[in-house]
Amino acid sequence: MSFGKGCHLHLIDGSAFIFRAYHALPALTRKSDGLPVGAVAGFANMIYRYIEDAKGADAPTHAAVIFDAGAKTFRNEIFPAYKANRPELPEDLRPQFPLTREATRAFNLACIELANYEADDIIATLARQAREAGGRCTIISSDKDLMQLVGGGVEMLDAMKGQRIGPDEVVEKFGVPPDRVVDVQALAGDAVDNVPGAPGIGIKTAALLINEYGDLETLLARADEISQPKRRAALRDNAEQIRMSMRLVTLDDHTPLDFTLESLEVRAPDPEALMGFLRQMEFNSLTRRVADKFGVAPPPEPAAPVGGNIETGGVPADAAVPFDPTAYTCIRNAETLAAFIAQAYARGWVAVDTETTSLDEMQAELVGVSLCTEPGQAGYLPLGHKVGGGDLFGAKALAEEQMPMAQALAMLKPMLEDESILKIGQNMKYDWKIFARHGIRVAPFDDTMLMSYAMQAGLNSHGMDALSAKYLGHQPIPIKSLLGGGKAAITFDLVPVDEAVKYAAEDADVTLRLWQLFRPQLHRAQVTTVYETLERPLVPVLAEMEMAGVRVDAATLSRMSNVFAQRMGAL
Repeated sequence: MSFGKGCHLHLIDGSAFIFRAYHALPALTRKSDGLPVGAVAGFANMIYRYIEDAKGADAPTHAAVIFDAGAKTFRNEIFPAYKANRPELPEDLRPQFPLTREATRAFNLACIELANYEADDIIATLARQAREAGGRCTIISSDKDLMQLVGGGVEMLDAMKGQRIGPDEVVEKFGVPPDRVVDVQALAGDAVDNVPGAPGIGIKTAALLINEYGDLETLLARADEISQPKRRAALRDNAEQIRMSMRLVTLDDHTPLDFTLESLEVRAPDPEALMGFLRQMEFNSLTRRVADKFGVAPPPEPAAPVGGNIETGGVPADAAVPFDPTAYTCIRNAETLAAFIAQAYARGWVAVDTETTSLDEMQAELVGVSLCTEPGQAGYLPLGHKVGGGDLFGAKALAEEQMPMAQALAMLKPMLEDESILKIGQNMKYDWKIFARHGIRVAPFDDTMLMSYAMQAGLNSHGMDALSAKYLGHQPIPIKSLLGGGKAAITFDLVPVDEAVKYAAEDADVTLRLWQLFRPQLHRAQVTTVYETLERPLVPVLAEMEMAGVRVDAATLSRMSNVFAQRMGAL
């Protein structure tokens, strides 16, 4: 169905739905494995209620749910401190983001996000396209930042309050019509998003100024005419900061989308697929409501909990995916690396491991990085493998078909530092220090070694090989098979790339599978607080201390040594 006159596009602010659901409802975990699902439950119920309410003359012909792809966007390039003062995502919310995407697809709604752009930018682009095509657009959100889009066939709807937001409501909120909202926001700034604006000027004053002078640029050009000294100085002395704020608050309505409005045509959900997802989440009440709506029998409850037994070991569900070293990917170019990074953004997590030349993090040279977002789908990025007998000075040449390290790390850095992507490691302190030496501060992260320790401190070993054998029933490739031993031992940079891929990618694969098993078991073992407030927060603290070292006074230590020697002699 082509989109045009008579069509009605609904754009649901999915990110706002998630946070609203999370803060409005009590914490909820899946009974079978302790996985946090409270926000997913609230989100699914909100989507179901929206579908039920969107009928009659207001029913959409086209619809989509829009999400934020990550914490960093093009606005951080304009102003690095943009949204920097926002608190970190709650740990029990982070694993629920991918599940809300699955919920959206289960309801047969288009699920849209775009790296480097906010959900609001995508909404602005689709609203513009709908308006230009002659159709209507309703934005399901109460976000004030979207009010600049209202008018010309575009309105907003606060679905929770059943309240419509048109031009009159925007004037009531900002004191100016929709097309001047960004002028007011640029002046007033936004403490939540860390938009600076003009010091001392709030929404009401900004609206008065814009109504008097017409627009922001005219106001700045005529700032000397303002009689109040402080207000005049705030505008004159901060003109460029205000203009920058204007760029931050103005939504980009020309984001590079690779689909058309026609592809967003509303389609009824598949009852079996929808109820299958709801049953998997153990949302029994909503499952029954959906079954009643479609006049079908609800699916049977799962026969057994997902995941192995943390005390006795046992193989989790994902172990059904066999370990196959030949299936791992060697990441030799930017295109392949970009695909892995995109997968990390899509899933909301990525297992990461580094290969180096030494166990001493301060001396080790980075040789490669392995990544894994799905069991069995891991890749290794070789960066510092060497070949040959060396030149006159003994330096060996880099092996062919490796990405330049600077280019690869520049691509990895935004993802490794993005608060919306959970990085998963085994003995993360080591990898944290390796990346820190290259200017990358990995956060947030989980550490399977510490998770294991929090659950069963008495285990003989919390090393990856031991954990893999115990919980996955798999013995990873031993490092000695690659490096050898004794005087003939080599460092990892001399391991042939083809062999390194099998070993390194497997490490990331094993780590991800352990995390998928351990994460819900933390809740079941009631040690989440110990892990999240004690064990894990110490990783960057200890890493920073070890990297900085401890300054000592050699002269004082020498004097103390002499004193102690004299005392020992006297004894």
